[in-house]
Amino acid sequence: MKKKLRALVFDAYGTLFDVHSVIATCDRHFPDQGAALSKAWRAKQLEYTWLRSLMGRYEDFWKVTEAALVFACKSLHLDCPPATRARLMDAYLHLEPFPEVRQALEALSGCRLAILSNGSPRMLKAAVESAGLRGIFSRVLSVDAVKIYKPNPRVYRLAPQKLGVAKSAIGFVSANFWDIAGAKSFGLRTYWINRAHAPADELSLVTDATISSLTDLVAVVKG
Repeated sequence: MKKKLRALVFDAYGTLFDVHSVIATCDRHFPDQGAALSKAWRAKQLEYTWLRSLMGRYEDFWKVTEAALVFACKSLHLDCPPATRARLMDAYLHLEPFPEVRQALEALSGCRLAILSNGSPRMLKAAVESAGLRGIFSRVLSVDAVKIYKPNPRVYRLAPQKLGVAKSAIGFVSANFWDIAGAKSFGLRTYWINRAHAPADELSLVTDATISSLTDLVAVVKG
């Protein structure tokens, strides 16, 4: 019989906060290019975290995000002077939460809630406050503490270490299947938020539950 969940740990970007809410800002600077720029920016941002982890050349997520933006603009032949770059980067500090986030988190407040993210402490603090989620999470944990990115197991180990809860009693929630796979491999219970109804990656790992929104998570956890 599984242990009762004592904590729920959430990924931030793409799970709680919509990374593509930067499209409107991108479009203001590059009309009709916002969606393409946001897609390229996010893809390269993730790629750089994996490459830096493999190379052992950690830089915090703010620097990685800026480097990814510069590359994405170059790949789309968009001129991005320092002032424009600064405004686009600022948008990452004010990402919109997904519509159901606040209500779902309030419904789950009987469980200890935390964030475990690639984001730097400054970025996460800004995103949480901008989204009106201050005070909801008992801990906001950043990979900056271990200087390596997800899905390295050292990242997921932060959850039981910092929360003081056995990993078997922690549920990990992410919209990124590679992140779910990393958490599952480490030994956390996993809940994949599959908003796009995408196929799971072929990594020989199966999530404990696949759901389409955080609203569904409430039913799964409380059911």
